[in-house]
Amino acid sequence: MRHSVRLGRIAGVEIGLHYSWLLIAGIIAFSLTSQFRQLHPDWTDGVVWATAILTAILFFAALVAHEMSHSLVARSQGLPVRSITLFALGGVAQIEKEPPHAKSEFWMAIVGPIASAAIGAACLGAAHGLGWLSFSPPDTPAMSILVWLGYINLSLAAFNMIPGFPLDGGRVLHAIVWWITGDARRSLRIATQSGRIVGGLLILFGLFQFFTGGNSNGAWLAFIGWFILDAAGSTYAQAQLADTLRTVRVRDLMVRDCPAIDLRSNLREFIEQHLARSARPCFLVTEGDSVVGLIGPGEVGAMPRNQWPYRTVSDVMRPLEGMHAIHPDSPVADALEEMGRERVNQLPVASNGHLEGVISRATVMGYLQTRSQLRV
Repeated sequence: MRHSVRLGRIAGVEIGLHYSWLLIAGIIAFSLTSQFRQLHPDWTDGVVWATAILTAILFFAALVAHEMSHSLVARSQGLPVRSITLFALGGVAQIEKEPPHAKSEFWMAIVGPIASAAIGAACLGAAHGLGWLSFSPPDTPAMSILVWLGYINLSLAAFNMIPGFPLDGGRVLHAIVWWITGDARRSLRIATQSGRIVGGLLILFGLFQFFTGGNSNGAWLAFIGWFILDAAGSTYAQAQLADTLRTVRVRDLMVRDCPAIDLRSNLREFIEQHLARSARPCFLVTEGDSVVGLIGPGEVGAMPRNQWPYRTVSDVMRPLEGMHAIHPDSPVADALEEMGRERVNQLPVASNGHLEGVISRATVMGYLQTRSQLRV
């Protein structure tokens, strides 16, 4: 996801924090301070705030563990995981390929709630070890942290098992229907329709609770319901789009007559005389008669404008050597997947060692825009 802060890597997976998490972390911290003050009026402000902030940080760690469980199972199934981003309503693991079969989807989905339930049970067990009695107010800061984390993680596990996409329970439903029917797309349609129903019911119940009881919890339920409803619709639309792009071949959208530019050309002159005056998504970079790289707006954008007069095309081009070429008969969906994996905006198209053209995100987006305008 965009607009996130990179925190580092765990087991090779990049961990990011979406800015919206700062909002929810603040809400959690303030809510906990109010709760701890009410339960423990004898605690100082310093103890209350320290306990609340530490609880919020450990909740963040529990969410990371939840998402890492998804990622580790995905990796065990041979599915690359690029990153995990935590945001206001949870987290998302960026898995670069779709699960190959229902069994993979099932275990990838259910392991998250299992991890949250295990964390919740462990926290409550540790609280009991410190002397806490079930359903009684915790006495100490450590006990309060463990009890809150125990209940919230168990609640998170239960909520995520609601059978509505994109919740983990919706993905479990998708896997079960997929296994029964053998039809991945039909099962996804059923799971996303379930997500829409769940989202709609949460919105209605939340609004009813808000307007009849004046409870802010109702507003949160309505907001979560809207998120699920929107995400379910977006997921199904993306699946339909992926199906469309699997029927279109790279040769149908690739650019065959890419203009060539010498790698020693001044970067500013190239931009002003060629790139800025052309609708071409990319140019071939040549050295003599050989093509050595590709350059387009994406590559140029990484170079500060004040450096353009002092740089050459070779300074910003993406070298052809090391880039994965795609075959002209490959589905366009595979090309987009490869671009995402390599973090590039275009790919060379080659057959039998011969460069036949280039396919870019821009040409694919143009194709989709045309289809949208024609409503086909």
